[in-house]
Amino acid sequence: MPLALEGKKAIVAEVSEAAKGALSVVVADSRGVTVEKMTGLRKQARENGVQLRVVRNTLARRALSGTQWECLNESFVGPTLLAFSTEHPGAAARLFKEFAKDEKNFEVKALAYEGELIPASDIDRLATLPTYDEAIAQLMSVMKEASAGKLVRTLAALRDQKQEQAA
Repeated sequence: MPLALEGKKAIVAEVSEAAKGALSVVVADSRGVTVEKMTGLRKQARENGVQLRVVRNTLARRALSGTQWECLNESFVGPTLLAFSTEHPGAAARLFKEFAKDEKNFEVKALAYEGELIPASDIDRLATLPTYDEAIAQLMSVMKEASAGKLVRTLAALRDQKQEQAA
């Protein structure tokens, strides 16, 4: 059923607003995925700070024109599912990667991060980004190892110094 002009303008405005607050965008094709599975994906997306939108290609191009996500225009072919990561740049990529493992019909078309187009084959570039908590934990472990290493070197230097004095 064709949309009225006002409906199309509303969709473009909603998608454009979601794009402004997004840290990354993932484009996928969900043909052949059951409604039940898509409902589960939408639930997981909400829990992970990801906004999902099924948008007509011409409306998606119009909504993303003039934004850093304009590089995705070439991937708007066939049914298009847009995922906007709003809390963590890798959230949508991680979500879609996990979903695609179980759903063979689900295909990631392209990704974009900070205005750079990333092919679907490089989904791990975004999907493996650590979350804020994971990054803090990694930093703390590196700092802990560095301080422990410094302590060991200091004790070894003291030992060497005492051995030299005794000799």
